[in-house]
Amino acid sequence: MSISKLILACGFALGSLCLSPASHAAAPDASAKAEAKKPAAKKKAVKKAAAGAAAAGAAAAIAATPENAEEANEPGIEGTSVTEFDCELGNKITIYRNASDDNYIALRWKKRLHRLTRVGTTTGANRFENKLYGLIWIGIPAKGMLLDSKLNRQLANECRSPEQLQPAAAPVPAAQG
Repeated sequence: MSISKLILACGFALGSLCLSPASHAAAPDASAKAEAKKPAAKKKAVKKAAAGAAAAGAAAAIAATPENAEEANEPGIEGTSVTEFDCELGNKITIYRNASDDNYIALRWKKRLHRLTRVGTTTGANRFENKLYGLIWIGIPAKGMLLDSKLNRQLANECRSPEQLQPAAAPVPAAQG
């Protein structure tokens, strides 16, 4: 076997000595494999860091626009009526409403207060959205649910206030005469 074939068979094992082409073909050196994986792992870490920085920069740029400035900041809740919702899986949501302005609510979810804007519906459901964070609150007479429009999933379902947890009263029959 020629020297050039011997070097090719060893695969340039990062400076390790090649004793025989058969030994490298049957069982490659573990340290050579580890060394080959390190650059790939570093590249992935750099890509993840760059993607995270780009996402943070994009979120900051979106929050900086005038139309999203209100959605980015935590709303004031002074003088509002408070409704607490207990949801499935132990989740809790608190909604703050201002009696003089029914176009907005403040919604507390996971220790953060979000400002949501009313969106008209044809069904009569109360729908509020915060497009910056992707939150959607849908309230119907029987329950409420919180959705994440960015990840297309439910965050909380079967949310009921103490008023909604009360059993419905049976209708009183009209007097027959």
